[in-house]
Amino acid sequence: MTDTGVPEPVPSPARGPESALTPEHPGYFIPRIAAPVRTIGRRTFDFSSQVAVMAIVNRTPDSFYDAGATFALDRAVESALAAVADGADWVDIGGVPFSPDTPEVSTQEEIDRVLPVVQAVAARSDVVISVDTYRPEVALACLAAGAAVINDTFGLRDPAMAEVVAQTGATVVIAHSLAERHRHHPRPQYGDVVAEVAAFLRERVAIAERAGIRAEQIVIDPGHDLNKNTYHSLELTRRIHEITGIGLPTLVALSNKDFIGETLDRERPERLVGSLATAVLCVAQGARIVRVHNVAPTVDAVRMTEAVLGFRQPARTRHNL
Repeated sequence: MTDTGVPEPVPSPARGPESALTPEHPGYFIPRIAAPVRTIGRRTFDFSSQVAVMAIVNRTPDSFYDAGATFALDRAVESALAAVADGADWVDIGGVPFSPDTPEVSTQEEIDRVLPVVQAVAARSDVVISVDTYRPEVALACLAAGAAVINDTFGLRDPAMAEVVAQTGATVVIAHSLAERHRHHPRPQYGDVVAEVAAFLRERVAIAERAGIRAEQIVIDPGHDLNKNTYHSLELTRRIHEITGIGLPTLVALSNKDFIGETLDRERPERLVGSLATAVLCVAQGARIVRVHNVAPTVDAVRMTEAVLGFRQPARTRHNL
């Protein structure tokens, strides 16, 4: 990595037994996933050959993408149920933006924002519900109300959160980030961003397992754009097989992010095509959960990718038959 944060050219990694391309899937990477068949909430997934689409529902007045469009309780619930109708397998509900440029939100306020959405969606759908939080108090309240997953963008750094996950048997998403909670981390530097993210995730997974969390409860997320610049996020995408090769279901949160906007010179409302292209590249390298704002087009892109990979049959076949 140069002083400006631009990565030096990296040779293609040697392909060992865990990353060899198979004759059945030339040009694609199919990771060996620990406990690929998982029941999460009221749905069952086989992550060896299935990709889950996770819809984002932000109950915040200052969210990254929709600027508060789903802050009202009824709008948040409507958005979640509309995402299910559009084919989402999973909805991720958040009450606090990751960005440190937003006001602090107390634990009680976060619960007041998120808990009613969890309760309403759980009462009206069997969709998997996750809560985007780093606070164990919020996690415990929402898990009791019908959530099945805790999406922890701070990498399970709080031992109390690990205790909640271990005791409840919930699924946990462990994401990579560098900064303290709600703090800026200007000009992040990495020697090899992919290797360092992979090492962090392996370490956090080991800590989680020592805390009593089983491997089949864990999902990993390399954290595109979280304390990373555009070059870092592009490198993560290019080499995402090194993350999926860890052997746990990998979530990628790419949707409309700044690295896509900067790469294409597109503002947030114009990043859908770039988001879809990036999602397909990640799925072809083994990502198994895609976190998105635009559900319907992502579902089509993901299902088409599954069919090309041989994971899914066409919905109908008439052409030339």
